[in-house]
Amino acid sequence: MPSGMRLLLPVVALGLGAAAAPAVAQDNIRVGITLRMIVENGLRYGQMTKEELEAVNATGGINGKKIEVILLDDECKPDKGVANVNRFIHQHKVHLVIGSTCSSVSMPMVDITAKEEVPQVVPHSTNANITKKGSAWVFRTAVSERFYASVHAKYLSENVGKKVAYLYTTDAAGIGFAKDYMSFMRKTYQTEPVYEAQMQETDLDFRSHLLKIKSFNPDVLAIGGQLDAIARITQQSYEVGIPSRVRRVAASAASNAPVPELAGDAAKGLTFAAAFSCKDERPVAQQFVKLVQEKYKVRCPDHDFSQAYETAQLVKLALSRASLKLTDAALADDRRAIRDALASIKDYHGLASGPISFCAEPTPQCRDGNRTGILVEYTKGGKDYDMRVLARVSFEPDFGLDK
Repeated sequence: MPSGMRLLLPVVALGLGAAAAPAVAQDNIRVGITLRMIVENGLRYGQMTKEELEAVNATGGINGKKIEVILLDDECKPDKGVANVNRFIHQHKVHLVIGSTCSSVSMPMVDITAKEEVPQVVPHSTNANITKKGSAWVFRTAVSERFYASVHAKYLSENVGKKVAYLYTTDAAGIGFAKDYMSFMRKTYQTEPVYEAQMQETDLDFRSHLLKIKSFNPDVLAIGGQLDAIARITQQSYEVGIPSRVRRVAASAASNAPVPELAGDAAKGLTFAAAFSCKDERPVAQQFVKLVQEKYKVRCPDHDFSQAYETAQLVKLALSRASLKLTDAALADDRRAIRDALASIKDYHGLASGPISFCAEPTPQCRDGNRTGILVEYTKGGKDYDMRVLARVSFEPDFGLDK
């Protein structure tokens, strides 16, 4: 087992912002949220984050101050994410930014929040480069791909095989998944990919590459991309005759409900790493599952639900610790106080399978707060999909970084 790794056995309507520039409310804590909300679950992630933050207003707010939330859809498009974060900062004068879902959106956002010195909490994006940028203003609730890829690689290498074929799209998280997986295999097992290909996220037909992959007789097919691409590649891999003994493993986006629903029977055996499973038997996890079932009508909330909820709780904790003046003149100081309060969070225990901790240095070690991933396998696809947890793996803060 690589150094730094510890293996644990299994265990609606939204306020989308007004078109015209509103008057900025004084004495309110302003939070801007930008997420990928072009799919039904994405709308619910945004709704949940917004409602969890605003819930404090009914009981007097945070230290007597109300939270005002501006929620926008970036559609997983970098240009829209950049426009949204600029709107938050320059028009709404927010104290904090939350976002985004897609790594390709979060990465350019980091450059803006660093330049403007506005704290940013990343709830879903996994690409390791987000925190490698060295921004003093970014914090990640999601598990970094530098951890996820090793969960896949170690488990599958020891239990399935080391001949891996990679097919991934231009999505930044999908690229990170594939490249980190390859890097781990080279460093740990001195093995090269039996096949590697990249296609566009919007491509519909992956069969030409899958036929070539079939001819190489791999042990594992590693699939990188967002929801539609993962489901499509998984389904088409069976259409071209890649046998079920070849384990399909995908980026963490495979945890989202549309993947098994779209892939149908092909989802059975698809493996992915995630931060949370609705099959988690801990009381805190089952209470959360019940909340989502009752309030958002989702049978099995995926880890993006848990990370949206967790992000809201961490933000509320940081806001409660920050001494805020909430005046125009104090805006820069208030943003800095929130950043420092986020950095002070240590050993937060919530829905994640392990504790979440931040620290002050602008490094991945300090800003990748959640270091515990779980490996999950679909046991059934379709609308009534099911899954099981194969393993939990916790890491040291510097795992996966170049020494």
